[in-house]
Amino acid sequence: MANPWRGEVAIVLDGQRHVMRLTLGALAELEAGLGDETLVELVQRFETGRSSTRDVLALIVAGLRGGGWQGRAEDLMQVEIEGGPLVAARAAAELLVRAFALPDQA
Repeated sequence: MANPWRGEVAIVLDGQRHVMRLTLGALAELEAGLGDETLVELVQRFETGRSSTRDVLALIVAGLRGGGWQGRAEDLMQVEIEGGPLVAARAAAELLVRAFALPDQA
């Protein structure tokens, strides 16, 4: 079970459940991958419904890495995400919320 107090969000990839979380290291890796963009701009895109599939994938990779996964973004290109792209986008958005707010504030 994902622990919201630790900022965890669960996702099922190819039938296997994974726990994601945005640790400081995962956030640093995510920020490095954003290039000239900032985490604030990423959050704003999610808040305004302008997030891209690239944003969703970057957050899921960062969250999986924060949860201990050793893969790369390319490893997810052929993965079946239970619930499809909409569930993936919701999980990515929830990762952001849980990284920056306590569960009872989210």
